[in-house]
Amino acid sequence: MQKIKIGIIGGAGYTGGELVRILVNHPNASIDFIQSNSNAGNNVGKVHEDLYGETNLEFSAGHHFDVDVIFFCAGHGEAKKFVAQNNIPSSVKLIDIGNDFRLQKDSVLNGRQFVYGLPELNKAAIKKANSIANPGCFATAIQLGLLPLAELGLLSKVYTTGITGSTGAGQALSATGHFSWRANNIQAYKTLTHQHLGEIGQSLRQLQPSLNAESVVNFIPWRGDFARGIFVSSQLGSDILIEELYDIFETFYNDHPSVTVSKDPISLKQVVNTNNAIIQLEKNGNDLVIHSAIDNLLKGASGQAVQNMNLMFGLEERTGLKLKGSAF
Repeated sequence: MQKIKIGIIGGAGYTGGELVRILVNHPNASIDFIQSNSNAGNNVGKVHEDLYGETNLEFSAGHHFDVDVIFFCAGHGEAKKFVAQNNIPSSVKLIDIGNDFRLQKDSVLNGRQFVYGLPELNKAAIKKANSIANPGCFATAIQLGLLPLAELGLLSKVYTTGITGSTGAGQALSATGHFSWRANNIQAYKTLTHQHLGEIGQSLRQLQPSLNAESVVNFIPWRGDFARGIFVSSQLGSDILIEELYDIFETFYNDHPSVTVSKDPISLKQVVNTNNAIIQLEKNGNDLVIHSAIDNLLKGASGQAVQNMNLMFGLEERTGLKLKGSAF
């Protein structure tokens, strides 16, 4: 097939940089423009230093619609403004990495229907979509640990704790994102009120409609003393044997190559710098714990966005995403 012509809106932040890093090495992708209000005219490799020498592209001040797909990497709310204010041709596919269109009540705007872009839940719909709402990072990690049980109507009250790296807070400096604060430190935040709870509940209810999903997941997120990655542990009651639970999870993810189910202890270093998710189960009596780990910038953001692009254009979903983990 001809290369997919790509435009990127808001390419100077962490998710924009990761997206460019993937796409410059993607065999079916051609980046046409990377827009940035703050860096127009600057060489991409001077802003994203890991791309120095990898591309001669420069950030642009504007955009155009002579492309096949546009990725939105700008701040939350910006994609909604863009779609509302522009007459975007229906031939141009859109993928929003922000949270503007994730909830069903927000999924239709200016004639476009945004499909929630979690491939392990909505792969068939993603393949037919022209607009995608990319899931949140914590939402992705938590959902991947719970969806196999929701499909069988087995979810009950869930208690989830998750820790994320500093890149999850974005590139702009803040009091809780600065190195001198993060080093040798952790902190709980947005206890039981995290913004991803809405999309998590929506997805779980899609598979288990009887679930009171708004209150079933009790989530405490933590800021971690590291740059990237998310590790989540979800606890709930279950009288199913661990062997049968592993069969349930392995069957559910059999056709989803970005997810691996492990019977050995898992760690962040297995997934950092990859678009993979890894899941492990542990059981003590009738208490089940589901661990899941992803890279917040890849499977939790830009990598999953490219995975969605691949599905939308009929490519194998891991095209350009067979990335090596950090390991050490």
